[in-house]
Amino acid sequence: MPQRLRLDGSRIHDLASFYDEVNRVFMADADWSLGHSLDALDDMLYGGYGALDGDAPVTLVWTDFARNRRALGVDATRAWLQDKLDTQGRYDKARMRRDLDALKAGGGPTFFDLVLEILAAHPNITLEPR
Repeated sequence: MPQRLRLDGSRIHDLASFYDEVNRVFMADADWSLGHSLDALDDMLYGGYGALDGDAPVTLVWTDFARNRRALGVDATRAWLQDKLDTQGRYDKARMRRDLDALKAGGGPTFFDLVLEILAAHPNITLEPR
C-alpha cells in the first residue's frame, strides 16, 4: 500500500509558504530543510531522506489545489522570475527574460505548472488533487 502524504493547501499562499509546507510534509523528521529551489524539490522527490523512501510508491494528497494554482500562478511566477533577474550573477539572465516575456505574452509555465511537471516526472508519486 502506498504511503499517503498530505500537502495542506490552506497553508500555501505564496512561494515561501509553499516551501514551508513541503518541508513540513516531506522533511518533518530530517534535521535540515529543503531550500527554495525547484531543483532541490526535484532532488528531494527522488527519495532517500525525509518522508520518502527511495522510489517506494507515494500518494500525495494536495488540498486547496485550485486555490494554490492561483496563488502560485502568473503573479507569483512573475515576481519569482523578476527576483532571479535582479539577483546578481546567479542565473541565466537571458533565459529568465525569455521566460518572463513568455509569461507576459500569456504563455509559458507558471511556478505551479513547473511543480506539477516535477511531480509528474516521478512515477512513484501519484498526485491526488482536492
